Amino acid sequence: MEYNKLEYYLSQPRLNRFLLASGNSKTKAQKLYRANLRVAQSFYPVLNLFEIFLRNIFNNQVSAHFANPNWIITEKNGFMNDHSLHSSRFFLKNSILTAERTIKRKGGLVTAGKVVAEQSFGFWTSLFDTHHYRLIGGIVIHSFSNKPAGINRSAISQKLNRIREFRNRVYHNEPVCFYGNAIDFSYAENIKNEIYEMLNWIDADLTDYVEYFDAIDNKISIAKQI
Repeated sequence: MEYNKLEYYLSQPRLNRFLLASGNSKTKAQKLYRANLRVAQSFYPVLNLFEIFLRNIFNNQVSAHFANPNWIITEKNGFMNDHSLHSSRFFLKNSILTAERTIKRKGGLVTAGKVVAEQSFGFWTSLFDTHHYRLIGGIVIHSFSNKPAGINRSAISQKLNRIREFRNRVYHNEPVCFYGNAIDFSYAENIKNEIYEMLNWIDADLTDYVEYFDAIDNKISIAKQI
């Protein structure tokens, strides 16, 4: 496709960053744009599996803490309604209420399983925010049974938020190939390493499973040749 046509459909502001990083070479800018998409695409199965694994192990931990597999529904009137969460605008509770409305609007029966599946990645990572973490007795840290002894709530929260922010970039079609205005895939490489580190902290078998679907290094290696 001619650059001008691509610019028309993708928008000039979106392509300009690629053009600048490519020394104003329109040919190289197009190649870089495609390479960025391929790298982002390669993260989809890894991010998808990481999110599912995390969601389910957090759900299992909190279910055990409350001795209630339906905690995600019943606790909207429990710890999620605690007065200390006023400053966070009762994020967890409102996420549950939104999920229940969505399920009902689709004509479905509200169940804990469906509500769990409706929650965003941000819902689960926010369980490591100080105010939520305290209210559930810090139970979710036990999800990472293989973590080093010095790794605490704060360190895990920071890692989860970095992964969440990267995930949002990928899912919202934002570039992952820059450091400032330079072509640089170290951001993507660092996030991949953090994902695998956290998978190992949960269960090393998860790492082996995810690696089967992982083409990230290959796509980055190709992109670096541009």
